[in-house]
Amino acid sequence: MFNVACTAERTFRFDPRNTALVIVDMQHDFVSDNGACGAGGMDVRPLQAIIPNLRKVLSAMRRQGVQVVHTRYGFKPDLSNLSEMMRQQSRDAGGEYGTPGPMGRILIEGEAGFEIIPQLMPQTGEIVINKASFGAFTNTDLHDRLQKRGITHIIVGGVTTQCCVEGTLREAIDRGYFCLTLNDGCAAFEPELHNGTMRTIQSEGHLFGWIAGCDDLVEACSAGTAGSSAAQSRPSAPAFYAK
Repeated sequence: MFNVACTAERTFRFDPRNTALVIVDMQHDFVSDNGACGAGGMDVRPLQAIIPNLRKVLSAMRRQGVQVVHTRYGFKPDLSNLSEMMRQQSRDAGGEYGTPGPMGRILIEGEAGFEIIPQLMPQTGEIVINKASFGAFTNTDLHDRLQKRGITHIIVGGVTTQCCVEGTLREAIDRGYFCLTLNDGCAAFEPELHNGTMRTIQSEGHLFGWIAGCDDLVEACSAGTAGSSAAQSRPSAPAFYAK
């Protein structure tokens, strides 16, 4: 049982056997200096700043046998899953999806810019979800795969906070997962957007779960009692609940 100290003097309690870490869209086109966003003039430093934090969390979660999920936002090479609305939005933003970019066609499956950065590269046995939506559950099999593994709790980080992180969080809440958002494990290009999501999570009696820092999560894993048992078979019902 792990107990994570959270904001507002709350505690997120979880059993690693029933928990998934979801790292959202840490892809070159978003995060790297020579990706589509960085080369296009956006300040990617806030996004790069969370990489060391996520690396610590990822290592701690792997040690405890937590199911790790990585998501990648983008589109098929034939653009069959790119809506006209999203095409126009990306064009208006200055980097139309599917057009040539600094690391291949922008956010297209199979291109270098679509790939996850090497610091957070998925390992064998970890789930990788390709998605053409902001939320990771829309038109994917993520929910089914988590349910088959007995997952009840989700810890989420990645980019960008107010877009794909929040989109994934909202979808997870709607599906009944207990959710913890890592406030220094996700980032936006503009700090006020990140801060706005943190306020939204806590609004109206903590509508969207719990918030904690990455160090708080890592410390909880070090102090917890689950140990190597986390890698054993997952029970059909959760042993512990956040409250």
